[in-house]
Amino acid sequence: MIASMTGFAARSLNLDHASVNIDLRSVNQRFLELHFRLADEFRSLEPQLRELINQRLARGKVECRISLTVPPVATLDNGLNPGILERLASWQTDVMQRLPGSAPLSVNEILRWPGAVQTAALSQDALNEATLAAVRETLDELVESRQREGAKLKQHILDRLAAAVAQVAGLQPLLPALATAQREKLAERLRDALGEAGYERLAQEVALAAQKADIDEECSRLTTHFSEVRRVLNQTGAVGKRLDFLMQELHREANTLGSKSVAVETSRVSLELKVLIEQMREQVQNIE
Repeated sequence: MIASMTGFAARSLNLDHASVNIDLRSVNQRFLELHFRLADEFRSLEPQLRELINQRLARGKVECRISLTVPPVATLDNGLNPGILERLASWQTDVMQRLPGSAPLSVNEILRWPGAVQTAALSQDALNEATLAAVRETLDELVESRQREGAKLKQHILDRLAAAVAQVAGLQPLLPALATAQREKLAERLRDALGEAGYERLAQEVALAAQKADIDEECSRLTTHFSEVRRVLNQTGAVGKRLDFLMQELHREANTLGSKSVAVETSRVSLELKVLIEQMREQVQNIE
């Protein structure tokens, strides 16, 4: 299944004394480009995170955000640190003796004192393990998101491809009649210019002009490229660059078809093909 380079996935991990929020998003990029916005507790995980993403994604600009929220309310005893409270009481008594006019500490000031409120200690190893497991699950969701978008892109391209195939298929039966009409028209003009005495020159010029105006080869190459696009779309993995190359080849053949056109019919088909190929190319730019 082909995948888009655009996707999003998020997950929240609720632990006993903390919550971890993971956010993965990706957009179009020629190569794989990774950006991390990690809480300080997760800085050491960046190499492992890079490896995880590299294993699953081939192209796209990917942003990984991981934040950590630790509740300030303690769960031990009454939530207060006895050692800090004793020191604060001793310091306050000493200050009041030396500066009798000083105001005593308020409850709010005591609770704001660093270390006064006890918080449950977090095991960094356990936190890292749980976070990496959650990142793997979030990465699964991101891949599924990109694949769903890729399925839509594939159908869009197939629809335009079918229209392009129909344009060439409708033109090919007309080629013999168009070539005959062009030769007769050119021969008549050359007879008027050269007269019957220039019969040999007339034949040469007609043959040369017919060869230059022959578009059967372009139609055959277009048909071959159409089949290759359909084949690549049914492959798995990163196929975006291959499809982009095929779009360039299709556009080149459509241009040649237009430049060799000697009839309204071929000019119209060339223009329609260019429009359809450009529409496909725009969607191909989103494919991994």
